[in-house]
Amino acid sequence: MQLDTRRSGTVLALGTAQTLAWASSYYLPAVLAQPMAVAVGLQGAHVFAMFSAALLLAALIGPLAGRQIDRHGGRPVLALSNLGFAAGLALMALSEQPASLMLAWALMGLAMGAGLYEAAFATLVHLHRQDARGMITGITLIAGFASTVGWPLSSWLAVQWGWREACWTWAALHLLLGLPLNLSLPRRGAAAPASPPGGSAAPAQEARGGQGRAMLALALVFALNGFIATAMAAHGPRLLQALGLGMTAAVAVAALIGPAQVAARLFEFGALRRVHPLQSARLATLAHPLGGLALLLLGAPAGLAFGLLHGMGNGLLTISKGALPLVMFGAQGYGQRQALLLAPGRVLQALAPWLFGLALERWQGQALWLSTGLGLLALLVLLRMRPHSSSPSA
Repeated sequence: MQLDTRRSGTVLALGTAQTLAWASSYYLPAVLAQPMAVAVGLQGAHVFAMFSAALLLAALIGPLAGRQIDRHGGRPVLALSNLGFAAGLALMALSEQPASLMLAWALMGLAMGAGLYEAAFATLVHLHRQDARGMITGITLIAGFASTVGWPLSSWLAVQWGWREACWTWAALHLLLGLPLNLSLPRRGAAAPASPPGGSAAPAQEARGGQGRAMLALALVFALNGFIATAMAAHGPRLLQALGLGMTAAVAVAALIGPAQVAARLFEFGALRRVHPLQSARLATLAHPLGGLALLLLGAPAGLAFGLLHGMGNGLLTISKGALPLVMFGAQGYGQRQALLLAPGRVLQALAPWLFGLALERWQGQALWLSTGLGLLALLVLLRMRPHSSSPSA
């Protein structure tokens, strides 16, 4: 019971810190990019370009952060990310010229590379090794509300006091809330085995060539799904309108995605808890193409089904990104390996708003065939993979 209480405390602390990290970084430009751009004499698109560059920088820094977590645990890395977020947000608030705003987003990119889900998952694996799967689900349940908290709070602060004050507030929250929470995490986890153990706790596929192919396959799957998720986040309402939904209906469907993500994570925590993560990933990857085909073939009446399916699939995939590499390849070297697996996805995420925007301008609603096709390709890759662990909890 005492052990369960400690683990629950870790999940609560890390989940709350992750909610703050996502709300003040990934979800910040949607609300503050335009006033930020006007203040320094730029267009909104230029701020989003800086945000894309920050995502690319996060992809580069991720493997280094993961390697440090493997060696020293997540506590110092996550705490350092809070300082990076606070510095970046403070510099944003002080920015009067494009150059200083660009530097601020560079600091945010460094902090995102060391402070978002990848680092949190690696921290849990360092602390609890093969038992981390349920805890990964736990922090995604809490942090799944990051947009629900972040968008309204950023908007309210900007309206009441201004966008600079909103940035100052987020910076203060990192120092007063996020930093103490991450410093409260245990210093050390379970001792890592000198070599991966046999049986169910290690992948049967230990040959370097086979593991390399599996890693490439997973990296492709995560990258394709990351592209889809970011494209829908950036263009979802506009896409739905192009397919026949009115503005109110399109916004309502888009608003369902967040709750659907959390509902799917609850479902994973309960009904799918004993299912191998590869099966969960297949189910998650199927969701967007299934919703996309329904919307393309049936039109506006299928809008609600599309929103629910896309949100549920996206919610499950977040867990898969943490749990599947753990089961497939084991806990040894998890942090660096997982960051490498997700790095290509970071690059595609940075390009997704622009590329899918071009497709939407050229093909209108038929651009949904692009994301649907990419989802089916990711599903095909997963279907060709085999679970290399004899038990879901391994």
